[in-house]
Amino acid sequence: MTQPISNIVRLKQWMVERLQGFVDPATIPDRSPETLNMLNARFTELCRQAQLQLSEEQARELFAQVAADIVGYGPLDPFLTDDDVSEVMANRPEQIYVEKSGKLVLTQARFDDEAHMMRIISRIIQPQGRRVDRAWPMVDARLPDGSRVNAIIPPSAVDGPSITIRKFGSSPLSVEQLIRYGTLNQDMADFLKACVVSRLNIVVAGGTGSGKTTLLNILSGYIPNDERIVTVEDSAELQLHQTHVVRLETKPAEAEIADSKPVTIRDLVRNSLRMRPDRVVIGECRGGEALDMLQAMSTGHDGSLTTVHSTGPRDTISRLETLTLMAGMDLPLVVVRRQIASAIDLIIQIARFRDGSRKVTHVTEVQGMEGDTITMQEVFRFNEEGERDGKVVGQMEPCGVRPRFEPRLKSHGFEFDSSMFMKETDMPSFGATRRR
Repeated sequence: MTQPISNIVRLKQWMVERLQGFVDPATIPDRSPETLNMLNARFTELCRQAQLQLSEEQARELFAQVAADIVGYGPLDPFLTDDDVSEVMANRPEQIYVEKSGKLVLTQARFDDEAHMMRIISRIIQPQGRRVDRAWPMVDARLPDGSRVNAIIPPSAVDGPSITIRKFGSSPLSVEQLIRYGTLNQDMADFLKACVVSRLNIVVAGGTGSGKTTLLNILSGYIPNDERIVTVEDSAELQLHQTHVVRLETKPAEAEIADSKPVTIRDLVRNSLRMRPDRVVIGECRGGEALDMLQAMSTGHDGSLTTVHSTGPRDTISRLETLTLMAGMDLPLVVVRRQIASAIDLIIQIARFRDGSRKVTHVTEVQGMEGDTITMQEVFRFNEEGERDGKVVGQMEPCGVRPRFEPRLKSHGFEFDSSMFMKETDMPSFGATRRR
């Protein structure tokens, strides 16, 4: 007969208290077969000594929970190893949601209490030298596989601690997979590769969870292996496979050290320019570092990449204007706009749709200034046509205009047939058909 949940929880806590001393805290999380076998042997011995009457299934389930608490991440463990789960959201101890196949699902998993949740938060952030407490109740961190973690605790979190984990797979997505998922098509992929290799300055824009970092990671993979790359991130997530890469990450102020100051994205961007980079890849522009980035792009560090939160290409320009002004420089808006028009070559807009799918919706060239206005021209866009069987359907189509920077692509060895940029309605019936 199954025991009440409260008794199971108390039994698990009793087991954890007696077994956790056998594992070196410095090695956690350690799920090696040796560690798990050792814990399993001692768990079995404890069950025998306590004369617990557990079925084989109950014992197996209890040991999984005990092992997760000692060398893992508690009730979050099953979701972190599930490839179908892309995000884990623990709103409070008794409420854990996951995003699965683009949909939010309330799970049956739960923490024992707030203290249990706080222990798991500490386990996540301590290896990175970070801390969270009432003085500073929020923290960003990452898991060993690169998954992004945000935690916030009382008093800022009213209903109890909250953990949000944006999962990253053990291997990054490839452009072939994005094409298969319908995020972009082959023509767009070929064009974007040419833009990266040709050292265009590119901004990947989109909303939260739209796939900006995933797309940035794929674009970064097109950078030639003989170039020196410096990445700048809040929490290191990019998984570049080139050999000449230096990864920089922000650092919060340390409470234990008097006069300790945080190392911000802006600090790192400025420092990166002294490191002789061929490319600077900034995980996300969200403040005054936008000014330093624009100046770097305009003064010899071409081919740089970054992401920005926005809902469309025109909104991306407005966001960059606002972020640049946050640098604290008293610059006229027209000067800021000229800096943006001079620095940015291409905006790639990606969006997450209501069915959970992610698609590149605009590939837009920044052409320059006309008067006080930045002019742009769409090269490709996604035309939504409705829904079929609960899935958003549409076509990714060219907009009928060849980009002005095409000679730059040709100088790097990329030459595209004119049909690639032509609308279907503009194609002569006897002319070349578009390559698919």
